Amino acid sequence: MNLALGTAALGRPQYINVRTEECDNSNLKAFRKQSFQVLEDAYQLGIRYFDTAPGYGLAEKLVLEWLQSKKDATIEIATKWGYTYTANFDAKATVHEVKEHSIGKLKEQWNFSKQLLPYLKVYQIHSATLETGVLENTEVLEFLHKLKVNHQLKIGLSTTGTNQVEVIKKALAIKVNGDFLFDVYQVTYNFLDQSLLKITNELQVKNKQIVIKEALANGRIFKNEKYNHYKNTYTILENLAKKYNVGVDAISLQFCLQSIPNAIVLSGASSKVQLQQNLLSQKISLSNSEIQKLKSCKVSPEFYWKERKNLSWN
Repeated sequence: MNLALGTAALGRPQYINVRTEECDNSNLKAFRKQSFQVLEDAYQLGIRYFDTAPGYGLAEKLVLEWLQSKKDATIEIATKWGYTYTANFDAKATVHEVKEHSIGKLKEQWNFSKQLLPYLKVYQIHSATLETGVLENTEVLEFLHKLKVNHQLKIGLSTTGTNQVEVIKKALAIKVNGDFLFDVYQVTYNFLDQSLLKITNELQVKNKQIVIKEALANGRIFKNEKYNHYKNTYTILENLAKKYNVGVDAISLQFCLQSIPNAIVLSGASSKVQLQQNLLSQKISLSNSEIQKLKSCKVSPEFYWKERKNLSWN
C-alpha cells in the first residue's frame, strides 16, 4: 500500500489546518488515548509506513509505545530531527515549534529516536532549507552518514516553502565518503502546489523515494466560503467525488498517487473515520483527462505558501 500515516495531528492538539468541523482536544489524556487508537486502526486497515517527529509533540513517544505491542517486520517508521515542540499543549500558545539544525540538536534527538530501531528505517532532516545551512554543515552530514552505515538507515529530508526544488537539487549532489547521502525526499505536493513535478523525473531516475506530505493542502481542498478563489477547484472536486462516490479527500490523495507514480502519500488522518475515507482513494482510478483537470487548479508556489503561512493553528 502506498498510502501511509503521518502523525503530526496525532501528537499535538493544534495543527496548521482549515478545519471543516470543530473538535475539543483540551483533555490531553483523552487526546492521547484517541491518537494511540488511530495508530492501531491504521495498522489494522493495512498501513505499514508511519511518519513521525519529535516536533510533533507526543507523536514519537506514542509511536514508540505502540510499537511495543507489535512484532511485525513489515512496519516501517520514518522520523526526523530539527524541530522542538514548544507549545506544551497550550491552545493559546503563540509559538508551537522551534527549528534548530545544529549538530547538538541532531545528537539530542537521535538519542531518543534510536529507540524506534529496528522499525526505524528512514531518518530525515525536518524541513531542510538553504537558510539554516544544514546542507553545508559537514559535521551534521557526516553524523547522518554514520547513522546510515551503522544502522542501515535511509537518510532523507523534508522540504517546505517556495524553493523546495532548489533544496532537493542541492541535496541530490551531496556525497559523504563517496556515497550519495540522501535516499528519501518528503515533499509538499498537491494539485495546488505542483512544483515537485519539475524534478520528479530526476528523483525517479536516481532511484530516490518520494514521500508526499500535505496532499490535502492543510484542509484547503474542502469547500470553505473564506476561500472563494478556489470556487472552480471546489466544483471540479465535488463533481469527481460524486462520480466516484468518495470524499474530496480520496480524490486529492488519488491525484497524488497517480501523478507521482510509486510515491508514498501521507494521510494526516486523526480518526478512524478519516482513515477509512482516505483509504477509499485506493478503490478508484482517475482518467488522464481528470488528472489534467486537477492539474489545471494549480497556483503559484509563492501564493500557495503565503496563504499557508496565514493559516491558523487549531
